Amino acid sequence: MANLLCRCDCVLFDFDGPICHVFEGLPASGVAQELLALLADIAPALNDGALATDDPMVVHQLSRKGGDRVLAAVEAALTEAEVRAVAIAGPPTLGAVDALKAARASGRRVAVVSNNSAECVHAYLSTHGLSSVVEVVVGRPALRPDLMKPSPHPLLVAATHLGVAPGRATLVGDSLSDVQAAQAAAAGSIGFANKPGKAEALGAAGADAVTEDMHDIARALAAI
Repeated sequence: MANLLCRCDCVLFDFDGPICHVFEGLPASGVAQELLALLADIAPALNDGALATDDPMVVHQLSRKGGDRVLAAVEAALTEAEVRAVAIAGPPTLGAVDALKAARASGRRVAVVSNNSAECVHAYLSTHGLSSVVEVVVGRPALRPDLMKPSPHPLLVAATHLGVAPGRATLVGDSLSDVQAAQAAAAGSIGFANKPGKAEALGAAGADAVTEDMHDIARALAAI
């Protein structure tokens, strides 16, 4: 991990997982039900295909089939729910603040790249006094679910804003889509295994390093 971070000019952090647990206080299953109810109202033909999911992102992806009007309505409702969720999500992930601050202290640029809305990321960072640590936030692109991770798009946008070559960036993420996005952008990746079985899965997906503790990232950066 230290060698990987030593070679990078910026550290990109996924939001939900590495920095906070978005739906800790407002369960994702409840948000999914809210979105399903909206979908049933404005696009009933699509609703049957989503009834089995408790993942708001799945409902969001499904709404794309209804065209821009339906997608925009679901996306707006999801964003509003995310903002409500982060207001009661609790403190940052253990070690996240140390990792963010260590990245800046090491002279590296810092950004958040997330499939969650930029609005909820900014709200959470502001609430927890982290806005000055994160230079760039790249959230869910409006009406373009196809550009969400595992697409490299968010990473490439962040790298451009920071003036850093994508190959000199490292993404910290807790999902396979994070690893895939980093690979597609030719960036490095650190898998954050925050649940049982994730370490093996992230390693098998090709993460350049894997950790179960965000403090490890802070310690590696402090040692550079």
